[in-house]
Order: sequence, then structure tokens, then C-alpha cells
Amino acid sequence: MRSRQRMFAAVMRLLLKCLRLGRRRRFKLVRQVEQLWHYGHLCLRSLLYNSFTNGDVVLDSLFEPVYWLVDHVTRWFGVVFVALVIGLTSSIVAIVYICLLPLILQTYTPAWICWHLAYGHWNLIMIVFHYYMAITTSPGHPPQAKNNLTGVSICRKCIAPKPARTHHCSICNRCVLKMDHHCPWLNNCVGHYNHRYFFSFCLFMTMGCIYCSISGWDMFRDAYAAIERMKLLEKERLQVAANQTYYQTPPPTFSLRQRAFHKSVVYLWVLCSSVALALGALTLWHAALITRGETSIERHINRKERQRLQKKGKVFRNPYSYGSWDNWKVFLGVDVPRHWLTRVLLPSPHLPHGTGLSWDLPPCVMEQRAPLLAI
Repeated sequence: MRSRQRMFAAVMRLLLKCLRLGRRRRFKLVRQVEQLWHYGHLCLRSLLYNSFTNGDVVLDSLFEPVYWLVDHVTRWFGVVFVALVIGLTSSIVAIVYICLLPLILQTYTPAWICWHLAYGHWNLIMIVFHYYMAITTSPGHPPQAKNNLTGVSICRKCIAPKPARTHHCSICNRCVLKMDHHCPWLNNCVGHYNHRYFFSFCLFMTMGCIYCSISGWDMFRDAYAAIERMKLLEKERLQVAANQTYYQTPPPTFSLRQRAFHKSVVYLWVLCSSVALALGALTLWHAALITRGETSIERHINRKERQRLQKKGKVFRNPYSYGSWDNWKVFLGVDVPRHWLTRVLLPSPHLPHGTGLSWDLPPCVMEQRAPLLAI
């Protein structure tokens, strides 16, 4: 009896010991898991911690794949946009030569014929020249070696010297001197060396579209009325044909040439008017920027700087603005009065003032400001 009791007590002690040991091991395993979790969380926070992180940084990080997609799509579709510009412009020129020019020669007076021929061809030459120069001229890039450049910073993306007014283009993946923006319709950046070509192309293209819209307004109304009349007659002809029996299909009321002529005139007017509105607004926007002596990117930078200084009771002054009139002279490269004809109203491949690395006063501005400095 006693031996059974002893055996039972020994078994119970062994069972309790096993339970205690299992509980200790379980608690030890839980503690190890918790330690690993806290250690991993600490490592993750140490890798991702940034004292400058805010909501804007988080949003930029989340939208980074979208930016990457847009940059690559814009880069690859730039050729398509250039082909589209050339194709649409060529179609308008073809319609003018094939459809409108014979009509002008038959109905207009000699004075109006000379005006249309002179102005139309001059505008076309200016459009073709400036568009070709805008897409083939490099906007300008800073040198990779610092050399003797003073007052430059370092670009965070290409790790190269970054002079004043220079910005990095994520589509071209290079820094651009005096960068304004990347234009997909040029498949090129708009910068220091081709900014004038870009603006001149926008200006003369807008002028050409307005010219076609105004001069072709009467033709557009007649062509639109003729198309509506064609639709009505076609509907009546089909109704008559449905009530009668024909051995052959009845001939059309209007010939194919007449249909093509009227539809071409409507296409020309609608396209030119749409481009004139859209491109005209863009041209006015860039004209305002040129008047203030800043680019599209600098407008946002200057606005933030102006607000920052305004809170401190100070006034912001753009260091690259020489006054409205002088800003236009510097932008267009007008040094003497005859340059308004040879460099503005006629095709001219002259280079802009400066190299884009430093921004000294141009000669046309220095001559006018010399007396003021002397005082």
C-alpha cells in the first residue's frame, strides 16, 4: 500500500516538473519572439527614419512609380508627337495650296492676292524654320567637371555641377541650362539655347492659325452650309430610292471632289481655330514669363521666395529681370535697332546672350544702365 502511494507521489512530482518545465520553455519562446519583433522594428525604423520626412515626402514616394511611367511614356512618345505636328501642319498647307489658293487667284483682287501670297509664305517659312531649330538645337548642358565655375551647387540626381538657373530634367536624365520645361511636341527640353526658337514657333504658329481662321471664315460658312445641304439631299434621295425600283444605283447628288473640297475647308477652319485658342493661351503665358524675366520653373520658385520674404516684411526682386522692355531685348537678342528686322522678323540662328553658366548684364542693358550707375 505504501509502495503504491510512493509510486503515485513520484509520478505526480514528475508530471508537475514536466508541466513547469514546459511552461518555462513556452514563456522563454514567447520572450524570444517578442525580442526579435522589437529588434526588427527598431532596425526598420533606423533605416527609414528621416527628420525631414513629412506628408509631401510620403506622397512623392507613393507617386514615384507614376512619375517614372509618365517620364518614360513622354520620352518614347515624343517622336509620335513630332510626327503629329508635322503631319497636321502639312495637311493644312496641302489644303491651302490645293483647295484655297486656286480660288483666291480666281476671285481676289491683285492687291489681296499679293498680300496673301507674301504674308502666307513668310509665316510658313518662320514656322518651319523655328520648329526645325527648336527640335534640333540642344538646350545646353553644364560641364561635368567643375573647372572654374563659381557659385554652383551639386545636382542630387546626376552628381554634377549645377549652375544658377539650371535644373534637372527627369525625362532627358540630364541637367539643362536655364530650363523652362520639357516639351513633348518638340521631343526636346526648352532651355537656354532653344528657348527663343520655341517661343517664336508658338508665336508664328498662332499667327498662322489666326490668319487661316479669319481669312477662311466665309469659306467655312459656305462649306458647312453645303455639307448640311448634301446631307439633306442625300436623305431625300434615299427616301425616293426606297419607293422606286432601280436597275442601277442612282448617281450621287454631289461629286467626290465637291465633297472633299467642302470637308477639307471645314477641317482646316476647325483645326486652325482650335490650335489658335490652345496655342495662343500658351504663347501669352510664356510672353508674361519673358516680360518678368523668369522661366516656368522659376515662377514657382520665385513665388515661394516672395511669400517667404513677405512674411519677414521684405520685398523680393528677381535678380535676372532687367525691366520689361530690356527682358524682351535680351530674350530676342536685339542689340541694335536693325536686329528687330534681321533677328525677329526674319529667320536668324543667332545665339542668346551668355553661355548659361553665368549671368552678367548683357551689353544692351549695360549701355542703358551706365548713366544710372554713374549717378
